[in-house]
Amino acid sequence: MRVVLDTNIFVSSVLGGKLSVIIDEWKAGKFKLIVSEAIAREYLDVINRPKFKIPQVEIVTATEYLLQNAEFVTPEEKIVVIIADPTDNKFLEAAVVGKVNYIVSGDGHLLDLGFFREIPIIKAADFIVLLNS
Repeated sequence: MRVVLDTNIFVSSVLGGKLSVIIDEWKAGKFKLIVSEAIAREYLDVINRPKFKIPQVEIVTATEYLLQNAEFVTPEEKIVVIIADPTDNKFLEAAVVGKVNYIVSGDGHLLDLGFFREIPIIKAADFIVLLNS
């Protein structure tokens, strides 16, 4: 299974709690994380924000794992579908070029689409159910 995680899902997974199972299942090989350079840059920018109080060792571990184990894609098409927050379009671009099965998001702009070019856009809870089935 090939998956794009939006930034809030990735960061929430790194922070722990209910969504940490997503990172655990990625590490267990249950799915391939697809990212573009823009997505990875955003992930790393956000997990480094002081407000999250993520210990430096965890940031380094998450960063190294991301860089070594995510599949990096280079979007070939500029997609402009989400007008209210154009930065969300990068997830659609990576999903298309990466031929993903799902986009997992907690972002209303993405979730409101439901699907993009036949790629389901689902909530983290629904993705966790899929991983466990």
